[in-house]
Amino acid sequence: MDKNKEKTDVKGVDYEKMVDDAFRHLLDTYLASRHRKKVDIITKAFNFARQAHKGVRRLSGEPYIMHPIAVAQIACGEMGLGATSICSALLHDVVEDTDYTVEDIENIFGSKIAQIVDGLTKISGGIFGEQASAQAENFKKLLLTMSDDIRVILIKICDRLHNMRTLASQPANKQYKIAGETLYIYAPLANRLGLNKIKTELEDLSFRYEHPDAYASIEKKLASTQAQRDALFAEFTAPIRAELDKMGFRYEIKARVKSPYSIWNKMQNKHVTFEEIYDILAVRIIYRPKSPEEEINNCFQIYVAISQIYKSHPDRLRDWVNHPKANGYQALHVTLMSAKGRWIEVQIRSEHMDELAEQGFAAHWKYKDGGEITEDEGELNEWLSTIKEILDDPQPDAMDFLDAIKLNLFASEIFVFTPKGEIKTMPAGCTALDFAFQIHTFLGSHCIGAKVNHKLVPLSHRLSSGDQVEILTSMSQHVNPSWINFVSTAKAKAKIQAILRRENREIQKTGEEQLAKWLKANDLEMTTSVLDKLCDLHDLQKHESLFLAVGDRTVILGDTDLDELRGKKKGEKAISVSKWRRYVPFLKPNGKKVTGPADADDTASAEGLIVVTRDFNRKKPVFISEENIHRYLFPHCCHAIPGDDILGYIDNKNHIEIHKRSCPVASKLKASYGTRILDAKWDMHRRLFFDAAVEIRGIDRSGMLHDISDVLSDQLGINIRKITISSDNGIFEGTIEMQVYDRRDVKFIVESMKNIKDMQEVQEVL
Repeated sequence: MDKNKEKTDVKGVDYEKMVDDAFRHLLDTYLASRHRKKVDIITKAFNFARQAHKGVRRLSGEPYIMHPIAVAQIACGEMGLGATSICSALLHDVVEDTDYTVEDIENIFGSKIAQIVDGLTKISGGIFGEQASAQAENFKKLLLTMSDDIRVILIKICDRLHNMRTLASQPANKQYKIAGETLYIYAPLANRLGLNKIKTELEDLSFRYEHPDAYASIEKKLASTQAQRDALFAEFTAPIRAELDKMGFRYEIKARVKSPYSIWNKMQNKHVTFEEIYDILAVRIIYRPKSPEEEINNCFQIYVAISQIYKSHPDRLRDWVNHPKANGYQALHVTLMSAKGRWIEVQIRSEHMDELAEQGFAAHWKYKDGGEITEDEGELNEWLSTIKEILDDPQPDAMDFLDAIKLNLFASEIFVFTPKGEIKTMPAGCTALDFAFQIHTFLGSHCIGAKVNHKLVPLSHRLSSGDQVEILTSMSQHVNPSWINFVSTAKAKAKIQAILRRENREIQKTGEEQLAKWLKANDLEMTTSVLDKLCDLHDLQKHESLFLAVGDRTVILGDTDLDELRGKKKGEKAISVSKWRRYVPFLKPNGKKVTGPADADDTASAEGLIVVTRDFNRKKPVFISEENIHRYLFPHCCHAIPGDDILGYIDNKNHIEIHKRSCPVASKLKASYGTRILDAKWDMHRRLFFDAAVEIRGIDRSGMLHDISDVLSDQLGINIRKITISSDNGIFEGTIEMQVYDRRDVKFIVESMKNIKDMQEVQEVL
């Protein structure tokens, strides 16, 4: 929901016509659908919203009402939702941005629409304070309303999709916040609800704003290889078409090309180049069943027929027809060997399965206006109730909360059987303990082990599809903090944390009392600054952690603490240097110049780190140069060096951390503390060295090491810091650590090393 808009007078008839045309198009789309025609209430909602937003413009300059119309258009045209959803989409910003209240909406449009609009209205800031994350709280509210009516989240996804489509008019720091939040929360949500097409578009748009160069490069390569793919597709599908015609099916065969984001993701995770990705093309067969009863049989008949034309991969048959995914997805996936010696995935779906795959749970809403629950929503309701359980346990930290929800948006599942033969759907990679918590919290908290397929296994045993699991319990068993390290489902994590928090509260209370007593004995008071100093001294993030550490005696208060509190410090300067040196491991002490640019001087703290003040302009990018690099923090999570796409994050002490845009920690920060994100850019002139590392693999031969050092030291003049290589059965692998000026150097090194004879793989690791 777009807060960035300015009040102006709408002049000129063209805007009026633009609004009328957009609404007319929305009504036409609605009238062409299969819904009961409730045009009156939609027109009423439109007129009400138009009046409420009168005179307000979006950042792009168009009337604000165009945004609600566009959201309603997506809900109607792309999701196929009905009148209630269209009205709610038209009204979704009224309560938040105008003087109307939820009660007004309820009096005019009824309780259902009012409830959905209320779920879509952001909670106003203020009440959380700076530490709490309003972003996470709004998301929590959204999910709470969602468990009463799934349409809330569907409309929110439409709203987000329109915001992403019009993101170009926003400043860069806002783009990173919105794109990051989209990738972290909304794309997985869309996937979980089976909205495949929308999920792909959200991912691609986020990718485009976060990594514009990588996006453009992949788009260009996709366009240049289009003709090859078309030829391969035509050649591969010709015999399949002939066979299906012979069998008398009505069908359509489509080429499915991997999206730029999926390609980039695979390149990052598997460390491969674009040319090394072989599953860019997949084939989709969409057939019309000969009769509704034969839908599944027809699917397998097609599978048998095509696997007689091409050889199928024995381990890659995925039967989602008899075991649909939790998001309702049904299809038969089979991988076939084409005549050109390439594996190609074929997805076989009926028309109904295809509609479900593209529109997911939204497709269920198409066929019912009253909103009664149909049996195919059992899975969805189970998922919603798990989300409700997570929401019932208060999560102290926004990041933990988002993680818990994110864990629950699993896409890949396995099927596990209970001792009585009931089938349970679990996320892939789950353990026996996760299964115990899935069945009941009591079972989980008293679980001592399990029998999988009648064999005794430990709690941390990972389950596979088809396992039969029996949980063993003991009343003397209690929740163990180490369990958190191996459980993988949101429910188990949330329950274990809730039980441990209950136990920790007692210890925390004792610790707080002990600390207060100690401070009093030393004529000190328990103030925030005193607690902050102690937390700093013991490397603890929060006051609660300090109380806990004192309570369980991992921190014993003594003279060092008193010296810290009374300001008796040794070698002030040495401390400040070591502090930022800890964060910037690649800066040499003699290479630092503390003469920053003029605008940063007034904000430099005693430590040399930049401190963000109230009048700091967050819309402008910060530029990192050789002169001011020591004023920024570089956490160890992602090791950004010049040439990486980066962003800034204002931490709790108002210092600026620099992260890669693709860093997993940054993804969480964008989704939970988006208002603290800054745009950051490099302004380096190849004077400072940074650490980088590459991993190499290849066929061992004499002189290999000589060739490697020859390319690096003699030809490229690279300063090698460390090289480790081991060889086994004629294959060598190793890591080379070196110093470079920027990421371009690393890419050039990788390319140069690939040309060495018998070198098979070279990939960046740092």
